[in-house]
Amino acid sequence: MAGERINIIEAVKSYGKQLFGFIRGRVDTTEDAEDILQDVWVQLSSQTRCEDIVSLSGWLYRVARNKITDTYRRKKTGSLDSLEEENDEGEWQLPEILVQESEDPGTRELQQLFRQELEAALDELPANQRSVFIQNELEEMTLQEIADREGENIKTIISRKRYAVQHLRTRLEFLNNEFLNY
Repeated sequence: MAGERINIIEAVKSYGKQLFGFIRGRVDTTEDAEDILQDVWVQLSSQTRCEDIVSLSGWLYRVARNKITDTYRRKKTGSLDSLEEENDEGEWQLPEILVQESEDPGTRELQQLFRQELEAALDELPANQRSVFIQNELEEMTLQEIADREGENIKTIISRKRYAVQHLRTRLEFLNNEFLNY
């Protein structure tokens, strides 16, 4: 399909039913599935560089997956912008949507991708920063408890956590861009 002009009518005829079935299996209502499918067709019709689409079916399913994720995120108000969340004490915390159990396949896919990328990003941190982050965020220890446990000054622990969070925000920023700007 690369280099050819995309005929929207032919694409709808060729992929419409399968794409709708794919979307419907991943959202709660038929109306949501119809809205998402409509958004996919609108995005296809607005493509200015159709020659860049190597596989139309792959492109359509990728756009559909992203639209499903966007729809779910809007409903749950838990966008990846919440990677910037801070609690009442000003401490950064993981967004609920990424750590809570979900039956939605789109959310589970997002959570799995986030967990994989978080693990990779944590592996890049110096051991002391990684340890503070894991103890505080995943084991739910307070920063003071970590300082007491490690025999460190609280400011040192806060600094390690800050550096870890800065690295993770930078490293995971592509997820934010990928899911919010597609």
